[in-house]
Amino acid sequence: IVMGADYYETDPATVPEGLPAMGVGRNCVIDRAIIDKNARIADGVVITPEGKPNQYDGENYYIRDGIVVIPKNAVIPAGFWI
Repeated sequence: IVMGADYYETDPATVPEGLPAMGVGRNCVIDRAIIDKNARIADGVVITPEGKPNQYDGENYYIRDGIVVIPKNAVIPAGFWI
């Protein structure tokens, strides 16, 4: 589930320096996840609860009942595996 965004960055010049664009980048794999509003997920990110505990608190994400949750305004860097 992807919750959307409060606004869109249609011009690449409006993306803050050092951050990925808002939304989900290219070549990402997302399985059993909820992505809240305004999340920035860079290219090549893998998000899956496979092989992880049912309850876990990580930096910029958490797992509840086997579902990965990316909270509002979270930034997930390129190539990150959850």
